Amino acid sequence: MKKVALYTVMTAVAGGIVSCGNSKIVYPEAPRADVVDEYFGIQVEDPYRALEDDTAEVTAQWVEAQRKVTNDYLSKIPFRDALRERLTRLNDYVKPGMPSKRDGVYYFYANNGLQNQSVLYRTDSLDAEAEVFLDPNALSEDGTVALTGTYFSHDGKYLAYTISRSGSDWSEIYVMDAKTKELLPDHIEWAKFTGAAWHGDGFYYSAYPRPEAGKEFSSANEYHCIYYHKLGTDQSQDRLVYKDHKNPLHFHYVDVTEDETMMILYASGQGLGNSVMVKDLTKPAADWVTIEPSQDYEISILDVIDGTMFISTNYEAPRYRMMTASVKAPQRENWKELVPQGRGVLSGVNFADDKLILTYDIDASNHLFVYTRDGQQVREMQLPTYGSASISASKKHNEVFYAFTSFTYPTAIYRYDLDSGESQLYKSVDIDGFCMDDYVTEQIFYPSYDGTKIPMFITYKKGLELNGKNPVYLYGYGGFNVSLNPGFSAQRIVWLENSGIYAQVNLRGGGEYGEEWHLAGTKMNKLNVFNDFIAAAEYVIENKYSSKDLMVIEGGSNGGLLVGACVNMRPDLFRVAIPRVGVMDMMRYHLFTIGWNWAPDYGTSADSKEMAQYLLDYSPIHNISNDGTPYPAILVTTADHDDRVVPAHSFKYAAALQAANTGDQAKIIRIDSKAGHGSGKPIAKVIDEQADIYSFVFYNLGIKPQLK
Repeated sequence: MKKVALYTVMTAVAGGIVSCGNSKIVYPEAPRADVVDEYFGIQVEDPYRALEDDTAEVTAQWVEAQRKVTNDYLSKIPFRDALRERLTRLNDYVKPGMPSKRDGVYYFYANNGLQNQSVLYRTDSLDAEAEVFLDPNALSEDGTVALTGTYFSHDGKYLAYTISRSGSDWSEIYVMDAKTKELLPDHIEWAKFTGAAWHGDGFYYSAYPRPEAGKEFSSANEYHCIYYHKLGTDQSQDRLVYKDHKNPLHFHYVDVTEDETMMILYASGQGLGNSVMVKDLTKPAADWVTIEPSQDYEISILDVIDGTMFISTNYEAPRYRMMTASVKAPQRENWKELVPQGRGVLSGVNFADDKLILTYDIDASNHLFVYTRDGQQVREMQLPTYGSASISASKKHNEVFYAFTSFTYPTAIYRYDLDSGESQLYKSVDIDGFCMDDYVTEQIFYPSYDGTKIPMFITYKKGLELNGKNPVYLYGYGGFNVSLNPGFSAQRIVWLENSGIYAQVNLRGGGEYGEEWHLAGTKMNKLNVFNDFIAAAEYVIENKYSSKDLMVIEGGSNGGLLVGACVNMRPDLFRVAIPRVGVMDMMRYHLFTIGWNWAPDYGTSADSKEMAQYLLDYSPIHNISNDGTPYPAILVTTADHDDRVVPAHSFKYAAALQAANTGDQAKIIRIDSKAGHGSGKPIAKVIDEQADIYSFVFYNLGIKPQLK
């Protein structure tokens, strides 16, 4: 590990300088024990094992002590309150959603600016005033109950909707009369990773057995089952439809065709894809018919029309293609190719009247194409710039809307004419003091350590002198076949206004170039991801965008792992690091909630001695320097209801950081309450968190931000 001293930055940036010489912080003492695990003869110490028990009194005391240290530190930053006020103003703008037409009625989400959750509206005409159909803000006083899904019955009479409390992955299902908006007595608890697939006078859903009291947010989840709920009955009477006794670590998800003649069952969780089975619902005693038995490929049945299945898959097509099959012979060997694999990655398919709209990722940016149903390309839909697009369309009518966003392009809604190919702006937004024309985004392709070209988007203020004196906020993810496409963030404006450069990297391990790109960053190839990120930092330094003394890195979840690993590998390269809700203990991650589901990407310490050693060699908790090597200032973030990446990861990482000899820069942890992994977080909490993060960043860069 290269050892280079970091020093306090006193460069004048964006009109101000602040002293960021951190006085000695007295960190709370974490509970320690002599715990040693053995993996194929490899001895691994785990002194902070006690912090894995999030219900223990000793953990609660440590958490409260950490909160006090963090709050004391952040409260002394002189511009924190002003920064929060600026972020509040930047977020206070009307956020429109795309209309979706159903049975002649339009539904859309909208937010008047600072509502914690967006509201679902409906109207008979887009020119008429809409009525509130479902307001999730009324479900809790503090906005911590989020609406996570809506599912209409096929006859349109009922709506089942799923909610999440305090950011947890656990879901509850409620049912309302779609005409009167009356809430029915039906209530499902302990559902997870589920929708509501309607059939007859009820619906299918996915759930786990009720967890042990006190372990709801940490115990491993096993036996994801399918149940059928009949309206008007208690959940205790729900019928078990499917349980895989041999594979307790599989997810199961059900869909039902619009004519309610076929049920489709997907299973995933221990492979890189999913298996698929179907059942004829017109025959009560019908057996399951297996379309694909393995989880080696991703397969999605998009729709069934006139006895033909439309399928998206990466089987023999790492960048995905479209196939068709007869419902009478749906097995993989009977598929026919409809749209072959192309240059880009097929990432979405929408049916629009008698056409198809296909979304492709080309160099990490969305491109939209119109096709006929027999697989012939009609045209490409022209988008404003690099960006991300989503579609609202239906095979039942010819009205098409799409939403477009990019780094400096707030989400705008367009109407699209399928016949002429013309787009018309339907809704746009206005943000206080922000003009998108003041900024520029460029895409570069830089070489990683092995010569692989990695794409990176770089956004900054027009006319900014690239002299190596500008702060850079470097963001990455690199895993689980996830593509990082361009997108807008009101919070990011504060950074760009202060001559900050935002750089977003499309690392190996993601899905930007298909399954081959994904696999190049998994298991024994995981170091490629970290090296790609380090090479990105080196590129922006070498090309005078910034310097190591103005380099900020951030990532969340798998990206938190990325940040933690890269700090250990190259602490000299970064000034500030923000690992958010990260996977920090690579030896034990698979033992909590759904951590076992990440094994296809990471491998586990139980796989082999070689795999265990590989994980141990980069696991953030286990590779923190303790010899005086200066580390950057680090703000760890997590939340008490995160049952995706349990807070024990961040707890143990923070405890290890604070106990190690890594220099005098701050190593603090922000532990949110009534919050989870991030999804559904109310805007008030988002603003508070971002204010703390940017305050920490600016303060430790030695910059006093100029706030409008």
